[in-house]
Amino acid sequence: MAAPRVSLGALKEPLGLSRGLQWFFSIFAFATCGGFEGSVSFSLTCPGLENETVTAKFGYPFRLNQATFHPSLTHLCNHTWPRDVHLVGDFSGAARCFVGVAVTSFLYSLGALGGYLCYLHLYRCAGSRLPLMDLLASGLVAALWLVASSAWAQGLGHVRAAAAAPLPHCPSPTVRCHPAGVTPMGSLGASVAFGFLNLLLWAGGCWFVYKETPLHRPAPPPAPGPAPM
Repeated sequence: MAAPRVSLGALKEPLGLSRGLQWFFSIFAFATCGGFEGSVSFSLTCPGLENETVTAKFGYPFRLNQATFHPSLTHLCNHTWPRDVHLVGDFSGAARCFVGVAVTSFLYSLGALGGYLCYLHLYRCAGSRLPLMDLLASGLVAALWLVASSAWAQGLGHVRAAAAAPLPHCPSPTVRCHPAGVTPMGSLGASVAFGFLNLLLWAGGCWFVYKETPLHRPAPPPAPGPAPM
């Protein structure tokens, strides 16, 4: 294996700078989605009893159908609810896809940046296939960002709708259920914005990788032959 030639010059070029931005903003994408924790609360007014507040906590990967209200509704309001009550919906597919693409983007951009800093001389040498492989991988990641960000944007809409829904099976007017608060989801909205920002960064980065390939750079001219005698 060829010895590395470490040089920070790649960071001053669009090729290396774009990889650094991709690495940086992929962190924000999976942190804002994967690190979210929230809750939905309702206040219950039961005839002849003190008011109670029940809360269901939820977070990544947003399997809301597993978020149970506590304290258990089966013990409140004279056993009005025969069983525990959950939130509605399972949106883990879109959320896990989004975080998975963000992690893949983080690892690939970090590895590519390290390759540029240490092996740029091999990357740009005549006959190297590394730029073409890099272009194909970058295009694939850009396509994954498009799919994952679109799916998660739709999934987030469903999460917000489920969190804003009334308490399931509330037997009004015998028992009154009033919304008592929902955790703001601004960070989840930011995760969608970071997803589409990453899409733009990867799509734009493909151009800088393309400029390194033989598809854009003409082949070097042949070496001059010996002068005729």
